[in-house]
Amino acid sequence: MLELSALRVSYGAIEALKGIDLTVNQGEIVALLGGNGAGKTTTLRTVSGMLRPSAGEVRLRGERIDGIKSHELVHFGIGHVPEGRRVFPRMTVLENLEIGAYRFSSVDSADLEQIFGLFPRLAERRSQLAGTLSGGEQQMLAIGRALMGRPELLLLDEPSMGLAPLIVQQIFEIIRDINEQGTTVLLVEQNATQALGLAHRGYVLETGSVSVDGEARELLADSRIRAAYLGEGAA
Repeated sequence: MLELSALRVSYGAIEALKGIDLTVNQGEIVALLGGNGAGKTTTLRTVSGMLRPSAGEVRLRGERIDGIKSHELVHFGIGHVPEGRRVFPRMTVLENLEIGAYRFSSVDSADLEQIFGLFPRLAERRSQLAGTLSGGEQQMLAIGRALMGRPELLLLDEPSMGLAPLIVQQIFEIIRDINEQGTTVLLVEQNATQALGLAHRGYVLETGSVSVDGEARELLADSRIRAAYLGEGAA
């Protein structure tokens, strides 16, 4: 579904991505791991059209999409849940969800009911201002808002950040449900154990380059990965 080829992205004189290659097949969950500054968020922002590459290509279903503006890429079937949730705090839960459906001429009540089925807590708080929700509820709302655009590819940037372990578990179970219902997922996540436990495959970025990639279970068993991201000594 998604293919990045020799992708380079720079912030002025600083090269954040140094020619990475990455693929996401339809129906997969692919985890993108790495430390701070490795280029994970830059990768998602480039796929979703928020950044333009200095070289290389981004292809969706074989069609080149780098250079297309982010608000237009929603019509290509890409949804992006950014780091930090970015809900509209002075709008209600329902209004935030309705904004997520802006690519359509009207809001489909069936889509809303699907979101409320995935996130019953949002249904209970549909008339509540988004800014008054807990961090976990805001993350649910951010994911739900992206799903209102009916994405075929969902980009998730650090969905567990700042959340209690029980809420993180709920969020990851929901991501699995979303994937099982047919949505392909590219997941950026600091919690390597959770991410690789959920994903089919993974990539590890280090200073803008792919250092390791493979099946998720193989990466979980890799002593280098365990030492770097799971806090365990290398074997």
